[in-house]
Amino acid sequence: MSNIIKLKNRSIGTGFPCYIIAELSANHGGSFDKAVRVLHAMQESGADAVKIQTYTADTMTIDCGAEPFVVGGGTLWDGRTLHDLYREAHTPWEWQPELQKVAQILGLDFFSTPFDASAVGFLEAMDVPLYKIASFEIVDLPLIRKVAATGKPLIMSTGMATLAEIEEAVAAAHSAGCTQLALLKCNSGYPAPPEEMNLRTIPHLGHAFNVPVGLSDHTLEVAVPVAAVAMGACIIEKHFTLDRSEGGPDSAFSLEPGEFRKMVDAVRVTEKAIGTVRYSVAEKESASRVFRKSLFVVKDVAAGEPFTAENVRCIRPGYGLHSRFLESVLTAKAAINLTRGTPLQLSHLDRISNIGHGRACP
Repeated sequence: MSNIIKLKNRSIGTGFPCYIIAELSANHGGSFDKAVRVLHAMQESGADAVKIQTYTADTMTIDCGAEPFVVGGGTLWDGRTLHDLYREAHTPWEWQPELQKVAQILGLDFFSTPFDASAVGFLEAMDVPLYKIASFEIVDLPLIRKVAATGKPLIMSTGMATLAEIEEAVAAAHSAGCTQLALLKCNSGYPAPPEEMNLRTIPHLGHAFNVPVGLSDHTLEVAVPVAAVAMGACIIEKHFTLDRSEGGPDSAFSLEPGEFRKMVDAVRVTEKAIGTVRYSVAEKESASRVFRKSLFVVKDVAAGEPFTAENVRCIRPGYGLHSRFLESVLTAKAAINLTRGTPLQLSHLDRISNIGHGRACP
């Protein structure tokens, strides 16, 4: 399994810019024109890709009002049947090729989460560049194998999954031919509380499976994806809406354009700040070296006079000898007359055999 995903115009993995995905989901509100406006806003807000979902109510579940098919448990959708919820939330399939064209014009990668084999066939006809498996479908091993068999890169969310379930899903993908896989840490709460995100899982996922890792984030926080990037995430996925007040199945855990832009900008700054392991002087630090301390004559000293703690001190700036020489300096005498404020040098000492060849401090 490769630890880098290669797309046509970019690579995803450690050392490459974080791949930022804006999820459309149900935030089109049933309007194609609104969906187009959302895509434009995604591009303006700094997204690299737009992801949609490809299903119908009938491919997802059955139209049944029996208790198992009624949402409960304290979710945003309690009391609704699954079929009714998915009928409202789905993105009509006839829109999807047209939305793909819009995304291509905008320079956005366009891909989808399929939920059954028919959706995979439909998306293959569109020639999407990669696929996403949702957290809830990580236990649908036949679907994972179907997607993996396309040979396209695959991103899998791991919300609710145990490590054993992730291992099983990864094995299924690998056995069906997937060679480019990424895993996303995810909390499948809607919205998810920050205290349940457990971002330390991100580097563990990367080490355990040797694949690119990221975060599918359902919090309403900018800090969470930024922290994820600092922990090694190279993919961030966030739901995107024009205006949460307009409502809809996914609006409560989606970012508005200004928030998304703030997140992207913060991620890009974080990437720059992470940098590399380095202990040398950075370019912008060079001018500050002079403000380090060094040894200075702080009282006039006549030739032949001993150096003492009263006439030599370690002070700013850094033009004199390093402080490592102080003890040796205090055993020496002045070779010449020195005035107050003189940066001390080896040539100012009448004997230097016990000091060696040091260097000035800046």
